[in-house]
Amino acid sequence: MNQNIPLAEKLRPKTLDEVLGQEHLTGEKGTIRKMLENDALNSLIFWGPPGTGKTTLAEIISEKSGRNFYKLSAVSSGVKDVRDIIDEAKSQNLFSGKSPILFIDEIHRFNKSQQDSLLHAVEKGWIVLIGATTENPSFEVVSALLSRSQVYVLKALSYEKLEELVDISSERFNKDENTDFTILEKEALIQYSGGDARKLINSVELVLNQYKNSDTKEIINSDVLEVLQETMALYDKNGEQHYDIISAFIKSMRGSDPNGAVYWLARMISGGEDIKFIARRMLILAAEDIGLANPTALMIANNCFQAVNVIGNPEARIILSETAIYLAVSPKSNSAYMAINEALALVKQTGNLPVPLHLRNAPTKLMKEMDYGKEYKYAHSYEGNFVDQDFLPQEIKNTKLYEPGNNATEKKIYDELKKKWSTKY
Repeated sequence: MNQNIPLAEKLRPKTLDEVLGQEHLTGEKGTIRKMLENDALNSLIFWGPPGTGKTTLAEIISEKSGRNFYKLSAVSSGVKDVRDIIDEAKSQNLFSGKSPILFIDEIHRFNKSQQDSLLHAVEKGWIVLIGATTENPSFEVVSALLSRSQVYVLKALSYEKLEELVDISSERFNKDENTDFTILEKEALIQYSGGDARKLINSVELVLNQYKNSDTKEIINSDVLEVLQETMALYDKNGEQHYDIISAFIKSMRGSDPNGAVYWLARMISGGEDIKFIARRMLILAAEDIGLANPTALMIANNCFQAVNVIGNPEARIILSETAIYLAVSPKSNSAYMAINEALALVKQTGNLPVPLHLRNAPTKLMKEMDYGKEYKYAHSYEGNFVDQDFLPQEIKNTKLYEPGNNATEKKIYDELKKKWSTKY
């Protein structure tokens, strides 16, 4: 019965009620449900981990809204494919009155010119664009297209939802194959899936097929591992190992070990990890963990991010390696990271404290009469371009948020400040 249809495809939800784990979008008060009920469909971008239902939701929206559905993969499609669909959509729209849906999977893999080719059609309403991405749209989708679309975040499935999906999958397998398997232990299946629903269903199907002609009817973790360990990838860029290896990479650089940094970098590159993802994480590390101990690190990391976008693979590996080694051997300081965290906590605690009068802007006569800007001391009018005055609200006067890192560069600057300030530091 349906021997050639994968179990994951058989179980693909056909209604919003069948979609697991996205109740904030599909539930009774969910935005997607409201959108369909009101027949008010705008261009959307679904952002979330693999196997959370991005493609499924796009297909349900198409079906329930009565619109034609076109699907492209950004991996294999180009500008010509986009334009062909837009031309067909324009002609359809003239007669049907409803713009068809163009679903683009992995839209983050479209370059700027490919994304720009969508703008006019989206703006004119010839198509309703639904893009799917596992990457932050703020980084990967051009601002003009982003401003014309609504971004919806799909959540990773909870452990409970994944357990429920194991039960649903095994029940459907038993029904279709006339078997009577019981999965007693689910931990190995869930861990291997990395939270990807599609991968979890495929794993259930693979394991149960393996034991279909055996006496084993109650499946435990060891049975699962016996089947899956042979197919376990060295690096699964969409699963749990993705997060473990990027964590090891970051911690190696933070711990000043260039050998560890380059090793984990090689693991990611050989596994097909997105080079822009790697470069972005190094940008964050340069600010968070190196910071003021070596401000040049941030510029180098930013140049790396720009360069890998231009160069691409395989040469990008050299730029990534150079940057990773530089960041690993740089002196470290998280003082800027800690300072902003302290400041945010203080703002949350104290609320919107008034700006001291001498620091306020005074563009009008009335404001000047109210002493806005009065007694402000312009630093450049004083010796050494420095004057001792208060810059915090009175309620938190002399609060210390910045503490220098344990490195010579910051300590030297801090010691100079201490000599100048009479009431601070």
